[in-house]
This record gives sequence, C-alpha cells and structure tokens, in this order.
Amino acid sequence: MSWTRTYATARRILEQLRHDPRTLALLLVVPIVLMGLIAWIFPAHDFDQYGPPLLGIFPMLVMFLVTSVATLRERTSGTLERLLAMPLAKADFIFGYALAFGVLATLQAVLVSGISFGLFGLEVQGSAAIAVTDALLGTALGLFVSAFAATEFQAVQFMPAILIPQLLLCGLLLPVDQLPTVLHWLSYAMPMRYTVEATSVVMTAATVTSTYWVNLAIVGVFAIGYLGLGAATLRRRTP
Repeated sequence: MSWTRTYATARRILEQLRHDPRTLALLLVVPIVLMGLIAWIFPAHDFDQYGPPLLGIFPMLVMFLVTSVATLRERTSGTLERLLAMPLAKADFIFGYALAFGVLATLQAVLVSGISFGLFGLEVQGSAAIAVTDALLGTALGLFVSAFAATEFQAVQFMPAILIPQLLLCGLLLPVDQLPTVLHWLSYAMPMRYTVEATSVVMTAATVTSTYWVNLAIVGVFAIGYLGLGAATLRRRTP
C-alpha cells in the first residue's frame, strides 16, 4: 500500500464528486432534512431522547448507500480494472475511497450536528462525535458490501440486509439485556450496538465518560476491519 497512490485516489474521487451536485445534495442535505423532520415531529424533551441516536443513524444510512453504489460503478464501468492494471493495489483503492468519503462523512456529520444543536435545539453533548463515527462506519460498510454486488440495484438491496438487523438488535427499540439470549449475544457483533450504548452514556451522565469513548473506539475498530475486508474481497470487475 502506498500513501501517495491512496491520496491520489482520494483526490480523484473528490474531484468527481465536486462536479456531481445531486450526490453532494444527498450526502449533505438529506440528513439535515431528516433531522429537521424529527425535530418537528417530537417535542423538545422527546427530541433530546430520540435525536442523538438518529443523528448517527441517518448519516450512516446515506454514506452506506452512496459509497456502495459509487464503488460498484467504478467496477462495472471498467475503471477499477484499468486502475489496478497500473501500480495501484486494492488497498490503495479502498483506503483512497475511504479517505475521500471519510472527508465528506466528517463534513456531513459536522453540518447535521451543528444545525441540530443550533437550529433544532438538540442539547445532548457528545452527539457530534457519534455522528462522525457512524458516518465513517457507513462508509466502511458501503465499501465492503460493494464487492458482493453485481449491479447498483443489488448494492441498494444490501442496505436492509446489513443495516436493519443492526437497528433491531442495537438496543434502540428494545434494551439489549431484554433480547432473547441468542440475539443478545449476536448484538455484540453489531457495531450499532456500541453507538447506542455511547448515546445512552451521554444522555444519562453529566459529563462524557471513558465508557463513551470506549464504545466509539469499538465502532472505529469495526470500521477499520470492514475496510480491510473490503480490500481483501474487492474484485477487478463484475462477472
């Protein structure tokens, strides 16, 4: 892996996205609109309860969708095969994509967090870091699952298959200690569980604690692991 080639890949992706206003709108505007709807629906005290976990979930969903489709398009168009014919390793490609979309994920999370705090009145501290971490997780998941899709439609179909089980088992709908035993243990393999636990900490503690940072670090480890798996399973082209 070469950091020079990784940076060049990231720069190429960002240049392409700069000329794609629809994708940029999906990345930067849609999560803000969704948070606005939640703030409009719920009273202020309920928004402080439901807003923090959704502040992480919405960016993750959008980043997963955009990253998986964009990566698959590189493969189906033959761009990836031409790039890998040059001195570009799979890891250079994956981590270059991760760097480019990571920058956008961070920008997205900062925007939606800032507007949620400033305009929508969210008051739970530590939520911005959760949004950034989950957006990066969605990027890593999108890069990973794109290797198993043959069409853009299949890439979209992976979203409910990968993300809905996490939503069901993360503790957002039902505390994980109340899940059936098998599902309780399975939830430990769901990175979103640790996001919800981090959210619970900032909602109940007066200050951000070490438990909060440990949970976010675990989500970061999952993201790095998915990037490694994405580099290992990436195919040059779609059969």
